[in-house]
Amino acid sequence: MSNMPKVLLVDDEPGMLRYIRTLLEVDDYKVETATTGEEALDRLKKGLQPDLILLDVLMPGIDGLQTLEQIRQLRPAAKVVMLSCVSDTRKVVQAMKLGAQDYLTKPFQKAELDAVIDLCLGQGKQTVSGEVEELADDVFFIAASPAMRKIRSQAALVANVDIPVLLLGESGTGKEVLARLIHKLSPRAHRTFLKVNCAAVPADLLESELFGYEPGAFTGATHAKPGKFELCNKGTILLDEIGEMPPLLQAKLLHVLQDQQFSRLGSRSVIKVDVRILAATNINIPEALATKRLREDLYYRLNAFTLQLPPLRDRKEEIPVLLKHSMTRMAERYARPPLSLSPALLQACQDHNWPGNLRELNNFLKRYIILGDENLALAELQPKHDGTGAVAEDGSVHSGDAAGGLKSLARSAKDEAEAQAIRQALEQTNWNRKQAAGLLQISYKALLYKIRQYGIAANKSHHKLSAGA
Repeated sequence: MSNMPKVLLVDDEPGMLRYIRTLLEVDDYKVETATTGEEALDRLKKGLQPDLILLDVLMPGIDGLQTLEQIRQLRPAAKVVMLSCVSDTRKVVQAMKLGAQDYLTKPFQKAELDAVIDLCLGQGKQTVSGEVEELADDVFFIAASPAMRKIRSQAALVANVDIPVLLLGESGTGKEVLARLIHKLSPRAHRTFLKVNCAAVPADLLESELFGYEPGAFTGATHAKPGKFELCNKGTILLDEIGEMPPLLQAKLLHVLQDQQFSRLGSRSVIKVDVRILAATNINIPEALATKRLREDLYYRLNAFTLQLPPLRDRKEEIPVLLKHSMTRMAERYARPPLSLSPALLQACQDHNWPGNLRELNNFLKRYIILGDENLALAELQPKHDGTGAVAEDGSVHSGDAAGGLKSLARSAKDEAEAQAIRQALEQTNWNRKQAAGLLQISYKALLYKIRQYGIAANKSHHKLSAGA
């Protein structure tokens, strides 16, 4: 078929060349072959424009990595998948840094080749459900944009290489989800995955949380307790908000990365572990290094490979997929029929800037499901005016204190939507506050606090409130 993609296959083994060519031609791909890196580069210089290049790593003359480097100069946008008989960590990482889309270890099955080609070329074979990868209860990874498909491909590559990975991105972009994806795609998938939020645990408790303690290590330590690293042996640990870890503890973590061993607090015996470390942060790395907030030696040890998650505003084509999938999941959770997503609502979501990224979108969807009011949802997405300045369609503030205006606007919109959601839940439960708290998925005490905070009063018909309600 003339409209099928053209593949350039580069491999010096005649048997492997025939095997892969057959796999491709079965699906009507147009296949060109070359037996050396030099020959492949010559074909590209003479005008060959393949949609995908399958490139062997080990070849006589210039090897696959050197060929890849020159392909990048000749065709910066070329999509290249590396082929190798051995999974060499150093070569895989180097290939990824040079821009390889994926890496296949020979021998491979046709299904593996098909999956890689589909991911690289986006053949349109993926449905909405095919773009959604379930990872755990209410945790899923969506790759419905070129940027996220590339990240999915890189995650698959790095998952099989036992090195630390640094996950960067704004708050709410899905760094924990990406970490879970890497774990799921790795040989450690059947082992433990644990997350430690370095910002949520007080600094003086974080060391014992990570490394455990012996009886008498500190006041109140009456019995031995293993830390997260012991519990996660043979598995994967995500150190979230790594930039919030105290510098002294960063030094201990550096030794664990180097030696894979540590001691519990109050113990002299050494514990050996085999843990894959993923680290995530939204801090400004150069600034954190300059101010010594993040140790330079730890950063370079963690930075064996970096994945940068783009903000939602830079992958807006994913919004309809995210909304539809999340709507189905949330409707099941709240035991309600899924609400319609009208063209007007979808367009408003596309136009919104989502400064809180996926977290903001999920919270918006929760409020929409609970309230069931599309007009209110549309109003929430509309640019608003605040006393400190006028907010334009793009979210910019034309006058007044920009930072104060935006913060005030965001707080006001959040409070208004939250108060409305609480009122609606109370009305639906006939002002049974325990039922309303369950409906809103917050604690009873938190609901009472918010009722007082927003000055929400019952209608006269509901003036009798039992102590248990």
